[in-house]
Amino acid sequence: MKLFQKLIAAPAVISMASGFAVNAAEINSTDLSDYSRSNNLVSIDDFKSDTLFPGDWAYDSLKDLTNSPKFNGNSITRLDAAAELNRLIAGGEGLMNGAAINRLSDELGSELAIMKGRVDGLEARVNTIEAGSFSETTTASFSVDFGIGAVDGTGISTGVTDGQEALEAGYGFQMDLKTSFTGDDALKVALKAGNGGGALGEIDLNGSRTAGEVDVLSVDGVSYTFPVGDLTVMVGDNTDGSKLFDIACVYSGGAKAIDDCGTDKSDFSGGDTMLAVSYDFDNGFTFSAGYEGAGASTNGLLTDEGLDAYGFNAMYTGDNYGVSLMYATVEATTTSDDNFTGLNAYWAPEGFPSISIGYEWGVDGSEVAAEDGLTSYFVGISSDAGPGTLGAALGTKTPTTEDGVEQLHYEVFYEYPVNDGMTITPVVFHQENSAAGTPDLTGILVKTSFSF
Repeated sequence: MKLFQKLIAAPAVISMASGFAVNAAEINSTDLSDYSRSNNLVSIDDFKSDTLFPGDWAYDSLKDLTNSPKFNGNSITRLDAAAELNRLIAGGEGLMNGAAINRLSDELGSELAIMKGRVDGLEARVNTIEAGSFSETTTASFSVDFGIGAVDGTGISTGVTDGQEALEAGYGFQMDLKTSFTGDDALKVALKAGNGGGALGEIDLNGSRTAGEVDVLSVDGVSYTFPVGDLTVMVGDNTDGSKLFDIACVYSGGAKAIDDCGTDKSDFSGGDTMLAVSYDFDNGFTFSAGYEGAGASTNGLLTDEGLDAYGFNAMYTGDNYGVSLMYATVEATTTSDDNFTGLNAYWAPEGFPSISIGYEWGVDGSEVAAEDGLTSYFVGISSDAGPGTLGAALGTKTPTTEDGVEQLHYEVFYEYPVNDGMTITPVVFHQENSAAGTPDLTGILVKTSFSF
C-alpha cells in the first residue's frame, strides 16, 4: 500500500480542531531532530539529503504541481518541500495527479511522519491546557460591598452608654459561579466573606465576625436547576427551600429588618438541603412548591426526629401590578410546628411611584401560648428621583403577638448608580425596641456596591 494511502488523513496534519496551526516553514532541522528522537519517530539520519535542487525529480514535480514562490530556481529543504506537499494534499489540488502525489509521498514520507508526530504532540499539550481551564459555559460574577455608618443605641447595656455610637466600617464579598451542561440547566455555587456585623448588620455585608476572628471565604449555597417537562426543578444544599418562590414586591435597597417585604416566616429560609419545583402557566400565573430539611443532621430528612419545612407559592403578574400568596409549615421542634400565610402585592404605574405591601399571619407552635397568633406587615414606596431611586418604608421589625407591643422599623434610602458597576446607597432608619432597658436604634449607614 502506498504511503499516500496510509496517510489519507494528512490534511489534518497541519490543521487541528482547536484552531491552532503549525507552519512547517518555521520548523528547523534541529528542532525536528530533537523531537523525533524524544518520540521515537524517524531519525534525521534516515534522510537521503537535507536539500532538494532544481533538476531533482521531486523538486521539478512539486514545481509543476504548485505555484509556490519557493520553487524559484533555488534549492529548498526537504522539510519545506514536505510542507508544500502537505498543502497540496490538504487543499485537494494534489488529487488531480494521484501518481505524482503517491511518488512524492514515498520520497518525503519521513518528513511527513515527523510533522504529523510534532502536530499530535502539540495537540495533546493544547488538550491538557484546555482540560485545566473553565468550560465554555462557565461564568463568574463578583460583588464587593463597603459599608460605613453608626447606630445610636447599639449594644447599650444598663449604666453603659459611652462609646456605643462610634463610626464603624466593614466589607462584604461574594462570588457566584454558574455553568450549564445541556443549555437548559444551571449549576450554581455562591461563595462569600465579610466582616459586616454589629451596627452594619442592617445593610447585610455578607457575613459577620467578632473581634479576633479571621475572615473566611465560605460556600453560601450550591444548587442545580433543570427542566422536567414543563416544570423547573431545583435541588441544593445550604439553599432556601423557597428559592423558586415569586414574591409580589418591587421595593428594595433599604435595611435588612424589612427586606423580606413583611412575609419573612412564610418565605421560609433555613438554608439546608432543599428540593423545589415551579410551573409557569404562560398567562401571568406561576406556582411553586418547596421542601427543606437538615440533610447534614444525624436525624436525617423526612424523619420524625428531623426538623423539616415545606410550603407553596402562587403569583399573578399583570401589566403594572402583581399579587402573591405563600404558605409554609416549619417544624420548630419534634412536637410543634410553625404555620404562616403571607400575602404580598405591588402596583407600579408608569410615571408614578411604586407601592409594595405585605401582610403575614400565623402561629408559632413553640410558644407557650400557642393559641396566640403572630402578625407582620409592611408598606414601601419608591420612585425615580434624578439619576437614582428614592424609597421609604415602614414595617414590623419582628412579628407582633396578640395583645403584644408592636415594634416598628422606619427607613428612607436613596440608591444612586455612579455607573453600570457601582452604586452608592445611604440609608437612615429608626427601629423601636419594647424590651425593658433596651433603647430604640437610630442609624445612618452608607453602602457602596461594586459588581463585576
